[in-house]
Amino acid sequence: MDKIDEVLTRGVEQILPSKEGLAELMGKKKITLYQGFDPSMPSLHLGNYVGLMKLRQFQKLGHKVIFLVGDFTGMIGDPSDKLAVRKKLSRDEVLENSKKYKEQASKVIFFEGENPAEIKYNSEWSDKVNFKDLIEITSSLTVQQMIERDMYQERLKQNKPIYLHEFLYPVAQGYDSVAMNVDLEIGGSDQIFNMLAGRTLMKAMKGKEKFVLATKLLVDKEGNKVGKTTGNALFLDTTAENFFAGIMSFPDEVIELGFELLTEVELDGLVEKVKSNPMGEKKRLAHEVVNILWGEGDAKKAQGHFEKNFQENKPEFRQELAAKETLVETISQLVGSMSEAKRLIAQEAVEINNLVVTNPTMKIRGGEEIKVGKKIFIKIKKGL
Repeated sequence: MDKIDEVLTRGVEQILPSKEGLAELMGKKKITLYQGFDPSMPSLHLGNYVGLMKLRQFQKLGHKVIFLVGDFTGMIGDPSDKLAVRKKLSRDEVLENSKKYKEQASKVIFFEGENPAEIKYNSEWSDKVNFKDLIEITSSLTVQQMIERDMYQERLKQNKPIYLHEFLYPVAQGYDSVAMNVDLEIGGSDQIFNMLAGRTLMKAMKGKEKFVLATKLLVDKEGNKVGKTTGNALFLDTTAENFFAGIMSFPDEVIELGFELLTEVELDGLVEKVKSNPMGEKKRLAHEVVNILWGEGDAKKAQGHFEKNFQENKPEFRQELAAKETLVETISQLVGSMSEAKRLIAQEAVEINNLVVTNPTMKIRGGEEIKVGKKIFIKIKKGL
């Protein structure tokens, strides 16, 4: 029961309807659980890694894990936290995006061995739903339930459109739970609404309780997702060196949360360790994560690479610069023109906090350390 309590506590924001009920069920039988992954891009990222780590914990306890690729729901696009409609994708696009998901996920969960995870695609059942089926499924949900979502309320205030297919996204995601007859769904805390839609459908269509486990989000004190900022995301198909450097760019305030969500290390005494040696603990965090994804050998090499290139030879930033709205506007002040700034960004000659950035429209907030080429080092002023 201690192990069950740990998996239901570590990195967990909320369990519905109750942690006690899920613990009791897990004490009686091996449950079936899943998390869905939206193939909107060809690489899994740090946020997906948080979910994979939670699946890994359940798998190690012997429970049945399903890695679900949303090749059907991905064509709609998850509207969660979006104040504008998302671009719809074709089936070919989502399948191309998800082509290497199993390979990337296998760094964290296991698709072979005594208790292998299973990979499924939700088009397997959703493609077969006809119009009559859809009416029957949606009869269990109300318009009031859908419209109460914060982002829809915000769109209404701003007189922005809400399309009907966006209402159907949580219905389609919820139907996944019914089709797979699972006991538990895992997702980030920003997915609670979608996961509860599945709970409602499971009760209505199968008369069965489905539990929902929402993991904490890796966010800074302003609530911004760490490791997934525009143009600066950490992907699981990058290099060990880049991932290590990416974690080293985390603000100190998320080190403790990073250990909780991204590693398997003991958390006792961590607060004191971070307070006394934040740089050392951040290195340990980066090492632990890279070890899980690439192995101990690559973790040591990545740490050595970071220490040699970013610590021993870390440049002294030669000037401060006022931030403009975007990266390209900001560095154009130094290089003479927007076109030259775009060229340097496209050639991967621009780094922010030691990470190569290729998105010219990335938002600049202030406080960033930017390297342009080999000779230009600037620090962006805060509050400007």
